Amino acid sequence: MCGIVGAIAKRDIVPVLMAGLCKLEYRGYDSAGIAVLDETRRLRRVRAVGKVRVLQEALDQEHVRGDIGIAHTRWATHGVPSERNAHPHVSREGLAVVHNGIIENHDELRAELKCRGYEFTSETDTEVVAHRIHYHLARVGDLCKAVSETVAELEGAYALAVVSEHDPERIIVARMGCPVVVGIGSDETFVASDVAALLTVTRRFIFLQDGDVAELRRRELRILDKDGNTVERPVRESELDAAATEKGFYRHFMLKEIYEQPWAVTNTLEGRIVNGQLAETAFGPGAAEVFRRTRHVHIVACGTSYHAAVVARYFIEQVCKLPCVAEIASEYRYRSPVVPPDSLLVAISQSGETADTLAALRLAKQAGYLSSLAICNVPESSLVREADLVMMTRAGPEVGVASTKAFTTQLVALGLLVAALARHHAADVDRECELATELSRLPWLIEGVLTLDPVIRDIAMRFVDQEHALFLGRGALYPVAMEGALKLKEISYIHAEAYAAGELKHGPLALVDAGMPVVAVAPKNALLEKLKSNLKEVRARGGWLVVFADPEAGIEPEEGDAVVNLPVRVRDFLTPAVYALPLQLLAYHVAVLRGTDVDQPRNLAKSVTVE
Repeated sequence: MCGIVGAIAKRDIVPVLMAGLCKLEYRGYDSAGIAVLDETRRLRRVRAVGKVRVLQEALDQEHVRGDIGIAHTRWATHGVPSERNAHPHVSREGLAVVHNGIIENHDELRAELKCRGYEFTSETDTEVVAHRIHYHLARVGDLCKAVSETVAELEGAYALAVVSEHDPERIIVARMGCPVVVGIGSDETFVASDVAALLTVTRRFIFLQDGDVAELRRRELRILDKDGNTVERPVRESELDAAATEKGFYRHFMLKEIYEQPWAVTNTLEGRIVNGQLAETAFGPGAAEVFRRTRHVHIVACGTSYHAAVVARYFIEQVCKLPCVAEIASEYRYRSPVVPPDSLLVAISQSGETADTLAALRLAKQAGYLSSLAICNVPESSLVREADLVMMTRAGPEVGVASTKAFTTQLVALGLLVAALARHHAADVDRECELATELSRLPWLIEGVLTLDPVIRDIAMRFVDQEHALFLGRGALYPVAMEGALKLKEISYIHAEAYAAGELKHGPLALVDAGMPVVAVAPKNALLEKLKSNLKEVRARGGWLVVFADPEAGIEPEEGDAVVNLPVRVRDFLTPAVYALPLQLLAYHVAVLRGTDVDQPRNLAKSVTVE
């Protein structure tokens, strides 16, 4: 959600800034802008509504150059998408600011600044920050001090980067609740909201902590903590490959990431299962003792990660006989949960910067949990740094906004957690080894399902003119149906809802007619016959079915139906990860046929770093 790039060097940094913005397009945005100090040390600003390429066209006409500057992609929160609301925002005497996050007390600050004679040209909370920094700069005469005094007044979340004609040799950055990374180059320094923006110029990064204010020069970096003390933050060498964020020969990132799932699952399992047994140390020091003492599991997450959490709930209770609650993080953080003794808090986030999930983890630290576990895809993220235990998903960069391989690898990580808890709590002492063996087969099973792509593409053609769809599942496949509905609505803009199949007769059946496609996932398990009865209810009302079924499920298509038998038998524990794939492919092909923006769907952002 929103993207920041900044650079100070002895070369024209406009190409660097623009390349960085392109790398951050996956985060979701509606406008873009850039501000640089040119060779005369005057501020030049260019903004545009729409894609980064529109901004590039404007820059080509303006012939903007400079060796210090900041750039931004905006996802609208305060004010409609428009050029006047696009970042960077400026104040008097050539001071420019870019900002991720939300300033909650912007109304009060705006009123005070208006009384001091400042004029506002946008509806954003960010312009308040720009004027406030200028106000303090006029008082203290130092840009770093002015930013420090400003952030001390701000309530909410922010990542800031500031440049000024008054101080043309420095970029000042600050962080509270939103990620900021500083890139260390050779006689040049960079800043961004994501390492992906800077991988083409450096692999050495420093991750700022909440409350930090940093002063960036070409050859020097100074960091002040929340108390104003000069501090050192470790320099980390990124293992990410810049090529991993390229599409290659795939039409879209989403399709590439769907096909990367066997590899991503293999990576997530690597070194975690040894000689058919789980390596408990993969969760971190002391994990074995935590899992032994655990008597209750509480999982918090948002969006796709929440669906993974609900899947885990079924197996933690079924296999480990431990009570488990899966909860949307934005709800958890605004109620007063009762925490049973010896409860393990599990927080799931692809980015590790999801605002509600991170806030839930921080609240949980005060609530008496036994320990906390982060399941995450980004090693340097706030969630990973702040949790007691960590399980990395190793999915690699996921650029498509609609999550695919991140979901699958989260299910794998949660499967490893089930195996870890089973070692201490399952009634069957062999259950841990059985689960580990099953997980090891998953990459092969996924490769088999991907061979269905041409069949699913043909089925997708029937969805092109639809505006509604229902998804059905039972047991641990109900959250998979939820994920399938989410994928379809995210990228094709078809209204889709998921229901536990047994709920059909309690309301949703009223929607079923000849124009309502109903998608079901039907593994061969204890609930199969119940699901078949639900499918008959749909057929009796004239609805048409798309069923992804076990080859031995015995579901025969009737006129108008599509029954796709998976090419492999799947045991219960692996069914959620395997049956998610055809739903991902269905959503992808429907979106392509409808001509939507598959990788960057409207109104959505990849990393939701604000409430």
